[in-house]
Amino acid sequence: MAFSRAWLSSVAILALLSLVAVGQAQLSTTFYSKSCPAALSIVSKQVNSIFAANPNLAGGLQRLHFHDCFVRGCDASVLLVSSSSTNQEIDAPPNKNSLRGFQQIDQVKSALEAACPGVVSCADILAIVARDATVKAGGPTWPVLLGRRDGTVSLASEALAALPSPSMNLGQLIQNFAAVGLNASDMIVLSAHTFGRAHCGPILNRLYNFNGVHGQIDASMDSSLAANLKKQCPPNDVTTIITMDSSPNVFDRTYFKQVIARGGLFTSDAVLATDSRTLAQATRLAQPGSSFFEDFAAAMVKMSKIHVLTGSQGEIRKKCSVKN
Repeated sequence: MAFSRAWLSSVAILALLSLVAVGQAQLSTTFYSKSCPAALSIVSKQVNSIFAANPNLAGGLQRLHFHDCFVRGCDASVLLVSSSSTNQEIDAPPNKNSLRGFQQIDQVKSALEAACPGVVSCADILAIVARDATVKAGGPTWPVLLGRRDGTVSLASEALAALPSPSMNLGQLIQNFAAVGLNASDMIVLSAHTFGRAHCGPILNRLYNFNGVHGQIDASMDSSLAANLKKQCPPNDVTTIITMDSSPNVFDRTYFKQVIARGGLFTSDAVLATDSRTLAQATRLAQPGSSFFEDFAAAMVKMSKIHVLTGSQGEIRKKCSVKN
């Protein structure tokens, strides 16, 4: 019986991996070449308009794609609005009052629907916009594989369980990324807060209550940074917004330079410099001419293929915030 169960479990795993491989194989950079040939240019035009109005959104738009892919795969489930009876991913603690860019994604979707009704998925929009936003902020480009379909299930509980936390240690981060098929090197470049902003809440424990000791500061944080952050984030302030690094609107290597100088904001940032398993890579990525841009682009392509829905799976939403 034990052998039989193990065999069935192996068969189930192989079947799941086979479905994932088939889904990935159906993705293509030319997926809309006939059904909506202007899709990429339409998205690009909308992203240009978005950044003309708000150049601070690059990190938020990139983060939407990240938070989508880590929960049920890249299926735009993060965009679904909660009903009176169900809390969806958008209302999970890691997302609520934190994620930005929903209105801008709706703007892009409306433009695409006007040109090609019912063709381009919201999941693909998230992937394209994340790439275009990164480029607008001075970061790398990469080929966006297309053909994802939109999911119909979104649960806050799954987002809470699946998304990496800013308080995670290195082992937890590695395990979290491994759960979606990403390795430690992917984790280092994808979890890097190269631009964007954050609320004070996630760093209060490092400033005032480290390891549960009242008044204790995390000794791994640079003392001058800690003093400056205390001025911006008084005790119990969970809403004030602070910048992630000294160049919050630019995608660059500043994050890694700050991390190795004990300037990371979150525990999940600090562990990259305090653990020998990651310090060498963080140090290398901080150097001029490093492969950070190339590594990030490759990791984004890899992440964008996590548990995608293709073919007849899921749907193509008419509006990104609600199921058809």
